[in-house]
Amino acid sequence: MIRRMEPVDVPAVVAVHLQSFPGFFLSFLGARFLSLYYSGICTASEGIALVYLNGKGAPAGFVAGTANPRGFYGRLLKRDGIKFALASLGALFRRPTVLFRLLRALTHPSGNPVGDEVAGLYSIGVLPELQGSGAGKKLVQAFLEQAAARGCRRVFLTTDRDNNEPVNGFYHSLGFSIEQQYVTPEGRRMNQYWISLADRKQP
Repeated sequence: MIRRMEPVDVPAVVAVHLQSFPGFFLSFLGARFLSLYYSGICTASEGIALVYLNGKGAPAGFVAGTANPRGFYGRLLKRDGIKFALASLGALFRRPTVLFRLLRALTHPSGNPVGDEVAGLYSIGVLPELQGSGAGKKLVQAFLEQAAARGCRRVFLTTDRDNNEPVNGFYHSLGFSIEQQYVTPEGRRMNQYWISLADRKQP
């Protein structure tokens, strides 16, 4: 079952994120930072956030993003920027060299596409035991349906280009196409995918 993400789901979503993305930057920033992030998405008027429930009715997967991506991040940082900074202190104490990367993470979304007809899919994860079960595909399809219902015409996402063949193949299989490739200051080569909601593959 897939339903809308609610604030009560955020701790479980954070737990799924940490298991899905060990070693990634957002995971390094910690559970408090992630809680603010996902709470901000699921309570925003432009938020598109869903959870996949297991047989016991507990969140075992999620997908999160928003319409008008640039507008969302600007408002989120204006409202909760200090909270995000405070939530990052533990990570900065553990590794002070991440400061500049953190500043970029908090300001980079200002370059995201803008407009109510565009949606950004920021994050998707499922528990390890659900990988390969089709849960991820169902979550993406549900996200696209919600984006279309909001009046969005296109959806974008980014993911790593290198050593990430299963994920890149997954998005290709769903009808996403690479429209941009770039390299982060840390040297990560990234793919930016887009899909037209009018042309997307149906389940």
